[in-house]
Amino acid sequence: MTPDASTAATARLAVHSVDEFVFSVPDLEAARQFYASFGLDVRDEDGGLALYAFGHPQRWGRIRQAAGRKRLLWLSLGIHAGDAPRFAERLDQQGIARITAPAGADDGGIWISGPDGLPLQLRAAPKSSPSAPAPQTPPQPCANAGRAPARSRAPRVQPLYLSHILLFSADVARATRFYVDVLGLRVSDTSGDVIAFLHSPHGSDHHLIALAKSGGLGLHHTSWCVASLDDVGLGMEQMSAAGHGEGWGVGRHVLGSNYFRYVRDPWGSYAEYSYDIDFVAPGAPWPATDHPPEDALYVWGPALPPDFITNHEQDG
Repeated sequence: MTPDASTAATARLAVHSVDEFVFSVPDLEAARQFYASFGLDVRDEDGGLALYAFGHPQRWGRIRQAAGRKRLLWLSLGIHAGDAPRFAERLDQQGIARITAPAGADDGGIWISGPDGLPLQLRAAPKSSPSAPAPQTPPQPCANAGRAPARSRAPRVQPLYLSHILLFSADVARATRFYVDVLGLRVSDTSGDVIAFLHSPHGSDHHLIALAKSGGLGLHHTSWCVASLDDVGLGMEQMSAAGHGEGWGVGRHVLGSNYFRYVRDPWGSYAEYSYDIDFVAPGAPWPATDHPPEDALYVWGPALPPDFITNHEQDG
């Protein structure tokens, strides 16, 4: 990194990654079966489950068991170690109080109450969000022979990394201001007060965190990068064979440009296979635009399921 680039990176006070998401479900074995079938490395840790991508050291998520509905419990956001004092100063300047870490969470870093009462931890961590566009496996060239694999020998899909998460919020505009003014994220695109997409100025996919309007807090989906459009379709088949055929896609988004398949989990939220999402380079400007509803969701794909944007942590 050049001196100028190093100075610019230091000046950008912002979280750089979703370091870990944590939620609870009433049935850990159902969660194990779902995420293992999805292609993640599911491990037993800390009395619950931990979610990894095969071949990647990052622990992206934890799942704990608790009675009742699925609940998003807290979110840990990665910051550069040298930025911790600057974040503390910004929080003090904006009158944002510290909170006690939730039960079962480590008390390191800085804990604050985020939008809709979501506990947020700012902790020093290696950058796990991408620092370059996602890898892509190109289609095989024509060579006077069939190129598609036999269905019986199709490879198993294993996502590469967590691309982003989408959170529900009762007030998208207010939540957006918090993530921008307090945590340093930048707006990528919006559609009125219904949805907002935010990226990190340290470099990330088109959205690191997205926000959708609802009655309150909830986790709509986690999105996982795969290396080809074939992987999106094969992932859909893989999950259907495992008993998880409900979802949305295959299709292509407008905002983010990625190809997708959302798979519905046993609690009404989703895990997404995502391919070829837009990337925002560190420090690069992005032409943030407010889009009409018809241009904010998808270019092509099947009709949206009727309850796709239902927050099952609040409704039902």
